[in-house]
Amino acid sequence: MVSIVCSLRHHTDEVSCCAFSPSLLATGSGDKSLRVYNTADFSELPFSPLSAHGYGVHCCCFSSCGSYLLSCSTDGSTIVWSSETGEVSAVLQHPGRSPLRVCALAHDSSLLLAGACDGTVALWDFPSKTLRRCSAVSEASVTASCFSPCSQMFVTGCTRGDIRLWDVDISLLHAEKDAHDLGVTCCNFAPQFKVDDCCVEFRLASCGQDSQLKIWIISQREGAACVMKLNHTLTSQSAPVLSCAFSSDGELVVSGSVDKSVAIYDASLGTLLHVLKQHDRYVTAVALSTTMPWIATGSMDRTVNVWRIGDGDIRAAAESRQAVCQGRKLPGYSRLLLADWSEEDVQTWLSKEGLEELVGLFKANNIDGPELSQLDKETATELGISENGIKNTVTYISVPHKHSNRDMGILWGFV
Repeated sequence: MVSIVCSLRHHTDEVSCCAFSPSLLATGSGDKSLRVYNTADFSELPFSPLSAHGYGVHCCCFSSCGSYLLSCSTDGSTIVWSSETGEVSAVLQHPGRSPLRVCALAHDSSLLLAGACDGTVALWDFPSKTLRRCSAVSEASVTASCFSPCSQMFVTGCTRGDIRLWDVDISLLHAEKDAHDLGVTCCNFAPQFKVDDCCVEFRLASCGQDSQLKIWIISQREGAACVMKLNHTLTSQSAPVLSCAFSSDGELVVSGSVDKSVAIYDASLGTLLHVLKQHDRYVTAVALSTTMPWIATGSMDRTVNVWRIGDGDIRAAAESRQAVCQGRKLPGYSRLLLADWSEEDVQTWLSKEGLEELVGLFKANNIDGPELSQLDKETATELGISENGIKNTVTYISVPHKHSNRDMGILWGFV
């Protein structure tokens, strides 16, 4: 059962994007502004709207800890906002001043990328806000991009219809030609991934002008090339599909279409569960909350509709999860980005994960959050950490993902 909770009608132009944090909903529009709402009652926050872009906003997203809201625009800038005050924390300009269509932040908040109309992506170190590189990834406009849940690679989609997989040095790992006829409009990874027998496996959803939503399996064994295999092609919508997103548990995938509908599928089976029809024009954006059973849908009709999935029992369970996830109730390291962890936070986390045998080693080498985020196979070997002592050849350490029950990962020897 899916029911509408409210309709938000504050934008004066088409809604282009929606994003949830654990406690907030942000929406972006062609009217150059972002609006921010409290998900407790969907009231607009006092500092909203946010109005620093010179042209329409195309994409927005929150950092995993919820402390930052990011947005990009035709004006060629990506703006980092404080989610608590609405103040501008940083303005990152594309080196070529090219209009930006999409922005994405790595799940560990280490990297920020923005895809541009000139076929390039700009990649910044997020903690320092310094540009790492700007590279051409397509001969056409970059219209879609997202990081893998392990933050070790990202995907780009373009108006030519290709999907390409890159490592964080912007080296090509795989190219899927003509993934969507007439162009890719959006792509998103499922939050979960598998590591088994030295193989890592992800699920990716993509949609496009061909009116299709596709679910792909991306896998790689150590030392082997990435493999991208089509799992489902979903065709319930009769016009171009403009946006797609997974639920936080990876069980649902949702898409919005030019046919004014929102489709909800079982992500594993590829079966259609619900079709929502409330908007008067194209559905341009969909987003799912990580802590509550909410779906937000944005449209060219200038409205954002918020929907509730499931019955009261599901809602009660979700509210319980949200209560646990309030920042003030989380102990120590869980309140912080990984990059902000102290040495003591790292040692506490190791103990919580059952890795007490590493506490002394990490303490002796003064490893804090930034060093942990950069830990790779070579460094681990230098420290005397056996790969087999953690988990076979591909070592997976689960790093807590604030406000979520799912884990983030550092993969040693993966890419």
